[in-house]
Amino acid sequence: MPTYTALTLLPDETRAKALGDAMERMEPEPTGIGVFEMEDDSGLWEVGGYFTETPDAAELAVLAAAFDARPFTVSELPEIDWVAKVRRELAPVEAGRFFLYGSHDSDKLPADAVPLLVDAAMAFGTGHHGTTKGCLVAFDRLLGQGMDFARVADIGCGTAVLAMAAAKETAATPIASDIDSVAVEVAEANVALNGLEGRVECLEAVGFDHPRIAAVGPYDLIFANILKGPLIALAPDMAAHAAPDSVAILSGLLNPQADEVSAVYARNGYNEMARDVIGDWTTLTLRR
Repeated sequence: MPTYTALTLLPDETRAKALGDAMERMEPEPTGIGVFEMEDDSGLWEVGGYFTETPDAAELAVLAAAFDARPFTVSELPEIDWVAKVRRELAPVEAGRFFLYGSHDSDKLPADAVPLLVDAAMAFGTGHHGTTKGCLVAFDRLLGQGMDFARVADIGCGTAVLAMAAAKETAATPIASDIDSVAVEVAEANVALNGLEGRVECLEAVGFDHPRIAAVGPYDLIFANILKGPLIALAPDMAAHAAPDSVAILSGLLNPQADEVSAVYARNGYNEMARDVIGDWTTLTLRR
């Protein structure tokens, strides 16, 4: 069955989200809609819809005009078994003591590694992205320095890879939260897949805005692997939910964005401990 995408850009988050809502009423109806801030520091937002029938070009033109967006670009995607493709192309990831792999690579698990199993079918960050690997490398270094953490939060957890790593290597029962309900379901599935039921608590929340997150804190370690804009917005809340001498591991940052984020967190009481660069991405380790 062919799949079609219709993508546009506009410079305003409010209008982007409103356009995404409006696309839900299209005929033919899209099977999925995404609204994302671009990661190139342009300030633009991408709005896209996925269709199993050719989308109505006239309706897309009207929507673009109504929300002052760029004209939609419509493309037909090739019919590909994406899960099989990902399994072929994504090799296991070694990040310090951690070994992140899919079940199809279970025969490659080193005997002395800390295993983190995330199958290719599980979206929201398999860990092959430089940002997740950077967070695991930073966490491994802290553990190697003899640091331990009793209260851990993984904000914007995706697959909960970072929360699971903390559950395996500390006595904490990490909170893993995400704004996306599907991501929370994926996180819960991964927690079960790794035999960590009862060791990681998965929640749907926007940032720290959840009574359970407030109740468990203040936190000794906070992971936030998201994007520059949300990280900057989170800085005051993160400081408010962090214990004295606690650590924050932040990623989702293109290399040129790291200085700005580090400066914002410095104004909120954090000092930079380390900076890991993997490809185009930077991970910051900060101490409050």
